[in-house]
Parts: sequence; C-alpha cells; structure tokens
Amino acid sequence: PKKVVWPEDVKAYTSRALASENEIPGISREDTNTKLKEVLTYHAENDLLQFIRWSTFKLPQDFLAEERGIPPRFEVASLRPQYSPYEDSIERGWMCPPRTNAVMPVPQHTNSRKRKSVDRDDLRADRAPTPPWEKTKPSLESRMTPAPPKAKKRQRKMAKEMLEMNSKFSADLEKRKQRFQNGNAAQVSSPPSPRSPVVEIAPAGPIVGTCQDLKKRYFRLTSEPDPKTVRPQYILEQTLELLNREWAASSKTDNEYTGMCSQFKSLRQDLTVQRIKNAFTVAVYETHARIALEMQDTGEYNQCQSQLRALYKDVAAGNPTEFLAYRILYYVYTRNKTEMNDVLAELTPTDKADGAVNHALDVRSALALGNYHRFFKLYRTSPNMGINLMNHFVERERLAALANMSKAYLTVSLSFLSDKLAFDDNDKCLEFLREKNAQLPIAHLTDKGGVGYTTVRIKECATLFENMRSSAFGKIDIKGQI
Repeated sequence: PKKVVWPEDVKAYTSRALASENEIPGISREDTNTKLKEVLTYHAENDLLQFIRWSTFKLPQDFLAEERGIPPRFEVASLRPQYSPYEDSIERGWMCPPRTNAVMPVPQHTNSRKRKSVDRDDLRADRAPTPPWEKTKPSLESRMTPAPPKAKKRQRKMAKEMLEMNSKFSADLEKRKQRFQNGNAAQVSSPPSPRSPVVEIAPAGPIVGTCQDLKKRYFRLTSEPDPKTVRPQYILEQTLELLNREWAASSKTDNEYTGMCSQFKSLRQDLTVQRIKNAFTVAVYETHARIALEMQDTGEYNQCQSQLRALYKDVAAGNPTEFLAYRILYYVYTRNKTEMNDVLAELTPTDKADGAVNHALDVRSALALGNYHRFFKLYRTSPNMGINLMNHFVERERLAALANMSKAYLTVSLSFLSDKLAFDDNDKCLEFLREKNAQLPIAHLTDKGGVGYTTVRIKECATLFENMRSSAFGKIDIKGQI
C-alpha cells in the first residue's frame, strides 16, 4: 500500500482530537480513535487532505455526538494549538484557498444514493464522494454484526500508527514551546502574526570617527570598530594629500610601496566603516589603483577596480572611462571571457568613443584575430597607464608571435624581430631570446657595405617556441582575483 505523508495541519487535528480537554462524556477514547481513523483514512484514500481546513474541521467525537444524540461540544477558539495568518486571511476574505487543476478521483465503491452537499469551507472540491460519517445511520443489525478479523487487525494497526504519530507530534510541540520560552522565538523566520506585536530592531547606523592622526597602520578588524581609532573625512582628505606628496618624492622601492599600500588600505577601511561613498572615496580608490599599477601589483589593483566599478554606478565622479579601459585590458590579461562579454554588452556609444576604451578594444580584437603585428603597434601607443597592464601579458604574446614566425621563416635578422616584437633596441631583443634558450642559433654577419648584423635561424627553434607558448598560456593565479 502507498505510504501516506501526513501534513502538519492533519497532525495538529489529530492532537486536538485526542486532547483531554476535548473529550465528550459518554464517548470513549477508543470510539474517538476509531472515528478519527475513519475520517483520516477516507480523506487520504480520496486525496482530499489538502482541501480541508483542518484547524476548524469537526472533531471525530463531535460526529459521534451527533449520531448518538449527545449535546454538542462547543469548541473554544482559544484552545486551537496554532494560529495561521494564512487562514485568517482566508476568513477575512483577503486571500483565496489554493486551487488545483487535478481531477478529483472517484472511488470504485460509490453507490447510486443521493449525496449530501458538503460545506464549502470543509471540502474544496466541486464533486466529491459523500463521507461515510455523513451518510444515513446504519441499521441496528449492521451495528450488532461483528467486523471481520482482518478488518479489526487493520483498524488496530492504523490506530496504533495514529497514536504513535500523535505522541511524536506532541513531543515536537513541547520542544517548540520550550524553545520559544528560552527566547529563541526571535530567530524564527516565519511571517509575524497580525495578532501579535512586531518588535522592530533599528539597524546600527554608521559610526563617526574622532581620531586626528594623519597616518595609521592597517589592521584587520576583528571586532566592532572604535570611533576613537577611526579618522573622519576631513582628516582623511589631509591624509590623501600627504600620501600623494610622499609617493611623488619616493624612490618607489618595494619597501616604500609596502608602507604606502598599508596607509591606503587603512584609509579605505576608515571610509568603509563610516559608510562614506562620495567623490572623495572615488579619488582614494583611483589613486591607490594607479599606484598598484605602477608597481605591477595586479592583486591590489583588482581590489580597487572592483570597488570602483560599484562606486561609479552610485557616484558621478572620477574617471570611469579610464578605468573601464584598464578593466578590459585586465580581462585580456586574465583571459576571463565571461567578464569580458559582460563588459562588452554594457558598453555605450559614449564609452566606445573614448580613446582609451577604443584602444583597449583594439587590443582585444588584435589578439582574438591572432594579429600580432597590430598588437605590438598598439602596445607602443598605449594611453594613460595601460602599458602597465599590457606588460603583464606582452611576454606571452611575444612567444606566441615567435611560434608563428618560426613556421613562416627560416632565418630572420635580429633587427626584424626587435621591430616586430616591440623591443626598444636589438640588445634587449637578443637578451630576451637568450633567456629562453642559451643555445639559440645566432650568427653575426657583415653586409657588403661592411655593416655588421645578426641573424637568427628561427626555424630550428619552432618546437621550442611552441612549447613555450603553451606554457605561457597556462592558468593565471592572481592574488586578489575576484
């Protein structure tokens, strides 16, 4: 037989039916269990459990009281174990009960008797079989005839299951009561009842710093920030001016950059805890991003870039097109096709008309087409600080270009390679080639005019350059990648 999954409202109905305060004198608990089993079995076999409002449905002892002529029991509303705002909405006409398009099944044992109409609040179906407890009373002979042994065994089994289910539900209900009494009711995510007061907790507002120190080391917050250690905006503005002057006068060594980065991160932290998002915030992140680009710190730059992308949507300040171009070049470097497609979809005609954005799009197009000649021309003419980002992937593109050249040329001059690969002079090009292979086939020759030149038998290095290209286009792991 198909296992029946009893809904929660059916379990609550069972608990109310077996509660001692709902007992009626003259009706034994065994009779109540039998009638309860009959009611639930009927609705389960006919798939009607979800159509009944069980919180107000007549209890089995009430049906027995009507059959035996016993005065009815008037149920008090306050004895209901649960309150449902959804049911209250239905009673007041705010909501309609759920509808279903499923056809109600008709049992095989239906007879030709005229069915009694069923109250629409108790049964949500157009035509349903008449419940057995609302049919005409059975004859005295049928009531005196004992039930078959198998039927009695099945009734006892079902009654035992219902009692076990009721005891389990009562235990769960008691646990819930204790949990609510211990003050955990505030953690429940169910919608509040309109009959109970709603306690609103005001969200904590932003703090206002009182610290007057211009410089402060960066520390990760492990607790709620103290206003005494947070600098207000007018102090932070003085801090930014001081840091700009110090960086311009520095030698830009790694140690100096480490200290400067700590100061900027502390500045950004003070802005964040005070929820300051304005033109000054944009200026702080842009300045830090440019310094990170200058020092080839792509991780720190990426963190600033991610914040700037959100700030540009809320604050009309700064240089959004400049950093849009940097973002395109950054996605070229990381080969992040998903983010690149999102950026391209968001571009406006005004963005495309900007010189820096147009240059970044040309770089992307050149690499997508494998046009290394155009790429290295764009590399030489990169605006703003775009070349600082292109320096991160120019080496791999040089190896890719060498792999392609080795398939087309036998021997090339060093000056040809230096020009095509965008080196400043022949010496740097030769140094690059020797770093890749100490036994590179290089020959120093002299032309008819007595001018010396160097050639490279590039065809002999085809396999080497191809392996280097495959290695250069491996996975990129960047600190701060988002």
